[in-house]
Order: sequence, then C-alpha cells, then structure tokens
Amino acid sequence: MHWTDKELGMDRRITRRDFMQGAAMAIAAATTPPASLFAQQAAEAQNAPGYDPPAAHGLRGSHVGSFEVAHRLRDGTFWANAAKPESTGETYDLIVVGGGISGLSSARFFHQAAGKSARVLILENHDDFGGHAKRNEFQVDQTFMLGYGGTYAIESPAPYSPVAKGVIRDLGIDVSSYSRHNDDKLYPSLGLKPKIFFDQETFGADRLVASPSARHRNTMVAQSAKAWDEFSAQAPLTEKAKSDVKRLYTLDEDLMPGLTSDQKKAKLARMSYTDYLTNLVKVDPKVVALLQAHPQPLYGVGIDAVSAQDAWGLGQPGFNGLKLAPGAGPGMGRDSIPNEEAEDFFFHFPDGNSSIARLLVRSLLPGAVPGNSADDIVTSQIRYDQLDQAGSPTRIRLNSTVVKVRHDGDPAIAKEVEVTYVQKGQVYTVKAAHCILACWHTVIPFLNTELPAAQVAALRSAEKVPLVYTNVALKNWESFVRLQTASIYAPGSYFTEARLDHRVSIGNYHCTNKPDEPIVLTMSRYPCSPGLPARSQHRAGRANLYATSFETFERNIREQLARSAGAGGFDPARDIAAITVNRWPHGYAYQYNSLWDPFWLEGGPLPCVEARKPFGRIAIANADADAYAYTDCAINQAYRAVNDLKA
Repeated sequence: MHWTDKELGMDRRITRRDFMQGAAMAIAAATTPPASLFAQQAAEAQNAPGYDPPAAHGLRGSHVGSFEVAHRLRDGTFWANAAKPESTGETYDLIVVGGGISGLSSARFFHQAAGKSARVLILENHDDFGGHAKRNEFQVDQTFMLGYGGTYAIESPAPYSPVAKGVIRDLGIDVSSYSRHNDDKLYPSLGLKPKIFFDQETFGADRLVASPSARHRNTMVAQSAKAWDEFSAQAPLTEKAKSDVKRLYTLDEDLMPGLTSDQKKAKLARMSYTDYLTNLVKVDPKVVALLQAHPQPLYGVGIDAVSAQDAWGLGQPGFNGLKLAPGAGPGMGRDSIPNEEAEDFFFHFPDGNSSIARLLVRSLLPGAVPGNSADDIVTSQIRYDQLDQAGSPTRIRLNSTVVKVRHDGDPAIAKEVEVTYVQKGQVYTVKAAHCILACWHTVIPFLNTELPAAQVAALRSAEKVPLVYTNVALKNWESFVRLQTASIYAPGSYFTEARLDHRVSIGNYHCTNKPDEPIVLTMSRYPCSPGLPARSQHRAGRANLYATSFETFERNIREQLARSAGAGGFDPARDIAAITVNRWPHGYAYQYNSLWDPFWLEGGPLPCVEARKPFGRIAIANADADAYAYTDCAINQAYRAVNDLKA
C-alpha cells in the first residue's frame, strides 16, 4: 500500500520541532552558519528562563549543534578557521570532559576523595547533561508523560559491583521496590501479547501475527501453544518455512555428534547464528529473515554478526539437542551469560536512566535539582541557570565542545592541564590540576596528541554502535487493544520494534492506564548492513544516521504504524500528538565479539585496557573503557579513573 503525505499526517500540526532546531535556525541561515547560531542561542539559553532541553522535540539525541565542531576537528579543518583562543582565567582541581553518567560519577568520586570544596568543571557538548541517558517530556492535552531517549534501565548481564551498587543506594534508589511502581499486569489483563509484523517487501504481505516467542529482558522465551497455532495459521510464510520455525523451536537433535560440550561451544563461537541456522539446522531463508533482528537491542547488529554461542546463551531456538553444559565458553559475550543475581537487579524509571543522571547532579549541585528523594526526582524541574555559577564547587557547562587537552609542559612532571573548548562560536581555554576524559575513546586522540602510539591505536580500535530511540506520543492506545498487542517486532521494517511504554508510577508521576488516555510508544531502529563485519556495519550505520533528515524519520514512523497497526483502527494523521527522534550515531559502547575479535576468543590483551591507561595528569573513563555498554560500567570506570589520577 502507498499513503500520501496528507493521509499519513505529515501536514498535521504536532509537536515535532523545537525552536532552536527549527524556525530560528531557518531565519538566520542565510547569514550565519547553523552550528554557530545554535551554539550561540543554546549557550545563552542555559541561563535563560524556560531553558528545558527534555521538553524539546524533533531530532534529538546527537542533535544539531552538538557534533559539527568535533567533526571539523576529526576532518582536520577546525584549527584553520578557529578563532584565537581566549583564556577564561579559571583554574580548577579537575576538569571532566563529558557530562554523561561516567562524567558525573567522576565528579562525585573526586569530591569524595578531594573534599566538597574541590573545584570541578564538567564540559558537555550537548545541550543537556546525562550523555545517552536522555529524557523526553510530552504534554498531550492535560496529560504529562515521560519517555526514555537513551539508556533504558538499571540492568546488566553481570551483577553490579559494590561500587556501582553503593552509588545507586546512596542516590536513594531502592531497586527492590520496582514491583511496587510497575504495573506489569495491566497489558496482560487486557489480553495484550507480543506480535510480529511481517512486511510485504521481506515476506510478501503486510500482516500482524501473534509471536511464538517473547523477549523477557534479554532472553527469548517460548509462548503458549495457542500462540503457535495463531502463528501457523496467519504467518505469510510457505508451509516449509512454517514447519521449519516449529522444528527449530522444538529441535532436540544433536547436530554436532561426537563432540564434547566444550568442543561444541568452541565451534559455535566461530560461526554466526545465521550460519548455524542455514548450514546445520538447514531452515528456510525466511526463517533466518524472521529471526534476523532479535539481537539488535543488545549488539546493534543482527544474527548474521552474532555468534551461535551467544545466540544459545540468549535463549534463541535450535540448541536443545546439543545438550550443552551450563556456563560460558571462551569468547562468549557478556550479554549472553545468564546470571540470576543480575537478573533481579532491575529498575526502570519513566525517563530511563536520565533519573540517575539527575540524581547525580542533585548530589553535586543541590540548588539546581529541587527535592530530596528518588521518587521526587521524576517530576523535579531542573534549574539549568544554577548549573554553571561562579563560586560553586561544581560547575556544569553545556553546549561546550572540547577540542584540545594538553599538559602544561612535560606530561611526566607537569602540574597543570590546559583544556580548550568551543562555546558560542568562541574558543576558550581553562586550566586544572587534573583532567578526566569521560568521552568516547575514538575522539580522544584528536583531543590529546601527546599520547603514546600504542594507546592511540587501542583508543581508535573502539567503535560506537549507532541506534535510534524514537518516542511517539499517542492520543490514545485503543487501536493496540483492538489488535491485542503491546509490542510489535518487525524484523524487515525501518524500525524493528515498537512498544507501548512500561506503566511505571513514581512519586507524583502517574502513568495513564486506560486505553482512551495518551501513552508513549517507543520505536527502535538499528541501521545494519547484514553481511559486513560488525564494525563495518556500525560505521555504515553511523553515516546513514547523520545523513537522515527528521522528515525521513517521521514519514517512516507514520507509514510503519499505519501498516502494522492500521487494522486496529490506528490513524497516523489523527492519533499522533508528538514525535521525538533520539538519534545516536555514536550510541552503545562496542562489546567484544568472538566472530570479529580474536583476542576476545583466544584470551589475548584487551584493547580497552591499553586504551584507558592514565597519562600524566589525564585519566580516562566511560563505558568504552571496559567495552561494556551499561550504566554500572560507566560508574565503575569513573571510580577507576579518579583513582588513576596523580596526587
């Protein structure tokens, strides 16, 4: 089917573009470079009444104005046209480059070590703190709603360390209380269950079908016999493909006879799940297409780039007959190693881990974040004008892109570090006794040219996983009730998952619970290039995201929802109230993979260990520093980085 823009609602007046990224940019585009104009407006706005980045809509995440300076630095063109640096005259005990959870945690740990009066400056290139832990706010009629624009929850495949657990506890978060806040019975009580959207381009017909399996956290779990019957009756697959799906989920044949469990795991670690399904199980190609996107939320790639051993650990079908012994084999990804203790340590705020970032800022700058508990943090209004005030021990300076970090003299004996950053189109320098680079590993060699060659190579070997979390504010969700689903897996579509938000109520924030009330629908996209090595897929996906306009995202959102939910009466022109696209070309930290990283499989030195070594008065934090894309890793690496600093 084909819809016109009018039928999709592309012409409807919804909340889709904020002022700084829309009208104001267009008005002055003829005379002022857009990035410079944005930086000027945003910098001035941080201290202006009404500055509230979470309430902005349109293209968020890595937004316009946050990356252009860094890209010019990467391309070698920045310094040729840069203004002469101007000293701010400021000197700090610590400068942190990056205001994400690792950067904020670094400031917290530094104060604990050096005292509350220690002077700390955090420089952040985005218009808000939190890094990937972003918050999206929506107002639909009289209903206030929150969505997560990045980091989703307190969760990890491995148990939180005592350090990370201590931070969570000290911030006032009681993870064990989650069941009291989360209404996980609402959707099942309405008969809603997971479904699969088969698209015409991939499977020959547009059809929404009951899923024979469901995702529980990071593991796939088989559904009821009734779901199997519905799937077999409705899926637009050949009889052979349907038979192969059923055979795969019930397979009890040893496809590697004569091998021990360890030998089988070793072979599985060296083949992709696609190869396992195609060459050993010998399923129809459409079955491979059906399962292709399952690991994307963890790895940012499909089953073509994830090992069969990891697929086994994640509960993917087809391995029962191998009778593999419990426990991880060499090269197994951390995400795919089950751990009961870690499974129980889970908590999702309505705005994801943005609430953790906000609690961290409250601990550093109490006057900027009203309230005193993890319950009231959800509805606290940040006082952005209090983030960067003279005389405050901690200062957070937004819209400030760091372009150089150098020691004042020989790194071995230097007493100071000079940091150069760009804000408002002007280049500034500021000094500190120490610096923590809580930013992406791949950008660090461009900031500091003093680093040893081996460390530079290790830093550059890191990769970021591109992804898009889109939040669509719906006026109601009656069409989803009619379709009997709260989540739609769409392996061949632009967005591979659409999910009604968790019904979580905390403090004075109360989620809606009636189908005729507004709700936030989250749609996820992972731009993959199946067949390429994982790192190549990530680089291609990153280029794709930077080149994609908001209009393209919006049209795909509307058309996909029309196709997948239209049978329930969903009308994209009528039912969509607002759209926020959280685009992250540099998203997750890359996690090592036995298919592409021999050192991970064979036990060699890890590049992230070499990359995170302290250098002079500079230490390095962030999730890249342990190749582990979770909040506990960001906290742990901040703790290590602070302890790496020279006295």
